[in-house]
Amino acid sequence: MATDIHARELELQTVTEQLLDTYSSCSRLNHLGHEPLPSREGVADIIADLREVMYPGYGKRKNLHIGNIGYYVGGLVDLLHDKLTVQISRALQHDLNEESPHTDFDILGQLRAIELLRRLAGVRITLEKDVEAAFRGDPAAKSHHEIIFSYPGLEAISIYRVAHELQLLGVPYIPRMMTEYAHAKTGIDIHPGATIGPGFFIDHGTGVVIGETCHIGENVKLYQGVTLGALSFERADNGELVHGNYKRHPTLKDSVVVYANATILGGATIVGERAVIGSNTWITESVPPDTTVVLEKPKLRVKNGKTTPAKTEAEAVMYFI
Repeated sequence: MATDIHARELELQTVTEQLLDTYSSCSRLNHLGHEPLPSREGVADIIADLREVMYPGYGKRKNLHIGNIGYYVGGLVDLLHDKLTVQISRALQHDLNEESPHTDFDILGQLRAIELLRRLAGVRITLEKDVEAAFRGDPAAKSHHEIIFSYPGLEAISIYRVAHELQLLGVPYIPRMMTEYAHAKTGIDIHPGATIGPGFFIDHGTGVVIGETCHIGENVKLYQGVTLGALSFERADNGELVHGNYKRHPTLKDSVVVYANATILGGATIVGERAVIGSNTWITESVPPDTTVVLEKPKLRVKNGKTTPAKTEAEAVMYFI
């Protein structure tokens, strides 16, 4: 038994040494000897508090009314100020420390946290339009309460709208951490850099992808599996991919509807007002306003499922045009 324990300890020590070797050779995977990075758990905690502020009475605290809502939200705002300051300061310090080593990142983080909190009232006004769009756009919705409680599209949009404000404030890391949290939870991938107008509704939602440089107008509706992506990428003279927010993703004007599994690609692609994009289409060119784009009706082939062979080919296969 002692021999087995000793052999296991030697094996584990070997494993440890092999890993330590990679901490030098694969240094991009390490964050050693630096100030703390933003915390995934801390960002998730902020999202939970933001949901309480955005939708009071639907979450942890019940029995809220106009008499006690001020006290409850005031406490949340204080907590959010402190939590946001910590995470934003860490993000800024990691991103800017080499350029501005003498900056007080705690103060800088606090100022941006306060500015985000100032913007939350405006975000709520936009979210009310999003909830109303979901109610108008989904005949299965029984009430606005049902949408707030249970619709993954609204959850992803709610998190995106706050993350987008942080992106506009120049906060690194945290906006993407927030939208990837939503992505993992809902299956909806919205880059925080995308610009999305009010009255936005994602029905069902699983598999929706909205790229960084998308511009989406007011009262736009998407179904599951829609991709608003890039058609091609800029490359430098040496062939390396050019990073940045140059326009790579499409523009959807007001009141556009995009049905399930449609793919719209390219920064020069503009879908005009009130256009309807049908399911499973592949769009790489602009679509004029008030236009409907659909695939030609495919042929459906149904084979005879009986165990006995069909007498003729006509009996075995049916075509529906």
